[in-house]
Order: sequence, then structure tokens, then C-alpha cells
Amino acid sequence: MAGNSQRRGATRKTGSKKGAQVGTGGKGRRALEGKGPTPKAEDRTYHVAHKRKAAAERLEAAKSRGRRTAPVAGERAATEPRTTSSRPSRPGGASGRGSKPAAGAEIVAGRNSVVEALRAGVPCSGVWVNHKIDADERVREILKITNDRRLPLLEVTKPELDRLTDGLVHQGVAIQVPPYAYVGVDALLERARYVGQHALVVALDGVTDPRNLGAVLRSAGAFGAHGVVVPERRAAGVTASAWKVSAGAAARVPVARVTNLVRALTELRDAGCFVVGLDAGGTMEVGELELATGPVVLVVGSEGKGLGRLVRETCDVVASIPISSAVESLNAGVAAGISLYEVARLRRQEA
Repeated sequence: MAGNSQRRGATRKTGSKKGAQVGTGGKGRRALEGKGPTPKAEDRTYHVAHKRKAAAERLEAAKSRGRRTAPVAGERAATEPRTTSSRPSRPGGASGRGSKPAAGAEIVAGRNSVVEALRAGVPCSGVWVNHKIDADERVREILKITNDRRLPLLEVTKPELDRLTDGLVHQGVAIQVPPYAYVGVDALLERARYVGQHALVVALDGVTDPRNLGAVLRSAGAFGAHGVVVPERRAAGVTASAWKVSAGAAARVPVARVTNLVRALTELRDAGCFVVGLDAGGTMEVGELELATGPVVLVVGSEGKGLGRLVRETCDVVASIPISSAVESLNAGVAAGISLYEVARLRRQEA
């Protein structure tokens, strides 16, 4: 380096780490080139959209051959309703995955509850199914009814189903039903007359837990009750929790919602029903109700307060369920189930 070669550090010593760099000769050119636009989700074999598209294609191919394909364990449920669009309709009228329920609608979750509701012909505006659900007989029946009734079907992931059901135990399936249609008290009596039986009605006083209401509905359906009466205020209504516990009985047992329970009990008594209140301090046991073979109304109070004063005074008699310990108590669902069983037993003996 002319004129400056003797300056300290101007020249590199022999054997130093740094040396002349060899060029890539074009070897890294391919790595610098772009890979083009990202493929569509349905064209990526690992993507859920591709699997949904493949399932829809298999279903269409099966339909063209005149048969249906049944989902197998570990495979996405391919059954979809016949709709005017190539994509399945969304429950609630929404267009995105995991759409929210419609305003005022209720969500019924769980395989038993859903299949019982669909069997009973409950109006349903949407069906959600986990895309990795293990298909058993109940799931296959749910999908068959969904297809036969042309109900909107949407496959979602488990986290989405958890969010839609608000933490309920859904077992991979849920449906959306409109708000429950309550009936009048006269409809319960008419139902008994239609089947040619003495009326058997359960009235709830101050039962605020919908799970207890669901248990009462289940017992009412099991022992042939013609309906349940609940007050509008300070009482549970037929919500998703009640649907769940009733295991579909809410679709078979009508519920009358009244503004004044005392007035409704008076109307039932004037119609010929024997009104029986259930309370720990009853004058007789439920199994000794000889008049239970005729038209009867069983009034169940809350576990804490029991029957209200006016309701108790309206009853023709107050009966109790014998238990082994005075400190124990039964909740409304259990008390109603035992009492309905006793009434059904007395009626079988009379027949």
C-alpha cells in the first residue's frame, strides 16, 4: 500500500482469522426468491377448511349414489342439511364460525337432552356439533334428525362450543331453541281430559333453582303428570339448565306460568282438584293420601322456607314424606319425585 504501507494496522498479518471471502456464485439466489401468494385455506391439506370441504364433497358424492355416509369415530361429522347455499347455514342467522345464539333463544346441551328434544319435535333453529366428536348412536340420530328436518348445522371446535354453551357439559353437541312457550292452567286440565285420566299437576312455590325445576319435570314425565305450574316472580323458569336436567322431559310436560300461585291453586280446586301441600309438618304421610286417586295437585315448596303462608292455607291438606332423621331435608326435585311415585302407586292399586 504505497505511502501508507508502514502504518500500524494497514496490512493484515499472515495467518489471521479474517481472509478473502468467497462469493456464493448464485447458490443463495433461490433462498432470496419469494414463494408466491399464500394458498387458500381450503387448499392446504392440514387446514380445517380443507377437511370441511373434503367432507362436503364426500357427502355430495354419497347423495349422488343414493346413500348417506355415517360419521365414524375420530372423523369429522360430514352430515350437513340440505340448504340453498353450498355452505351450511349458521345457527341464529349469523355468517361466521361459532356464531352467537339469537336474542332470547336458549341453548340445550348434552347428547341425551338434545336427542330427546329433537325426538319430541321441539322447534330448533340451529345445531352445533364438535368437529372431532366421537359418533355414537345418539350423535348419529341427532345428525339424521337434523338432516331430515333440514336444520342449520354448524361444526365448531370444542373451545367455541364451550363458549356458546356458557360452560355447560355439552358432550360435543348443542342446539338452539326459541324461548319456552308456556301454557295456561286450563291447558293442563284439558290435557288430562283428552287422555281420559284424572288430572295430576305439580305446583312449585318459591323454587328458584332451574335444576330443581328440571328434576321436577323429569319426575313428572316419568310418573304421568299432566303439567307443572310455576309463578312468574321469585321462581325458576324453563331455562337451558332446566332443559339439561329434565333430559328432554321439558318437551313432553307442559308448564303453566301464572302471575298468582294462590289464585291458580284456587282455580284448580274449583275445577275439582284436591290440593295437597308437601311440608315436613304435615298431618299425614304422602302414601296415605286416599284422595290421590282422583284429580290432585301436589304443591312443593322451596327447601329452605317450604310453603308460603298463603299457599299453605290454600291447600286442602298438608302431607309429609317420612325420613329417618329430623335434621335432614329433601330438595324440591327429590320431594316431587317421591310424592309422584306414591300417587302413581295409589292409582295403580285403585285400578
